[in-house]
Amino acid sequence: MSGRFGVAVTTKAFAVGSLCPFAKAGVGAVATQARVNPTLGPKGLRLLEHGLSAEETLQQLLADDPGRQYRQLGIVDKYGRAVAYTGEENNAWAGHIVGDHFTVQGNLLTGIEVVQAVAATFSASTAPFEVRLIQALDAGQKAGGDKRGKQSAALLVVDTDEFPYVDIRVDDNAEPLKELQRLYDIHKNGILSVYHEWVEGVRTGTIPEGMAKTDEKKADRSK
Repeated sequence: MSGRFGVAVTTKAFAVGSLCPFAKAGVGAVATQARVNPTLGPKGLRLLEHGLSAEETLQQLLADDPGRQYRQLGIVDKYGRAVAYTGEENNAWAGHIVGDHFTVQGNLLTGIEVVQAVAATFSASTAPFEVRLIQALDAGQKAGGDKRGKQSAALLVVDTDEFPYVDIRVDDNAEPLKELQRLYDIHKNGILSVYHEWVEGVRTGTIPEGMAKTDEKKADRSK
């Protein structure tokens, strides 16, 4: 296990990344879906941070939500314990799978084969965590995906710092997963390629060599 937490999501709705994925380093991850209640993300992370398990957090969130029959939730806590919930009033096909340190949930899907493909692909992959998440989304899309079509996608991953390791959103695109992959490739070859060196530089006040050269070029242009 990488020790990272993350959420990957795609849907036929605008800007899913602004409402669904929530994660905090050393705490866990929450995905809130369906007739989405975005307050459940921050509330869930606070409960996890205060020591509640994934199951206890889920039960507390549901108890306090009068619209729980319309919700979907997936939660993973800092110990890797995973739980999921699909309210009985979700639009078909709706359901979830809880696996080893992960959950998959979806609604308005073409069928159960979508979440099955996501779970199987994530479980079988040996790629880096964030790449596994992208691969799993792609498998779900190929299995049918959202029966309404495609529009947005998001990938949020936290490592050990308060700021995200990866935070990419595709808000409105005819091929959101292809665009998500393109943006991730840029991110991987840019920030992620010097991530740990950069973070250490932030902590110590030093500048990684590659970034120092970039700053020098900017300074030269300003003369």
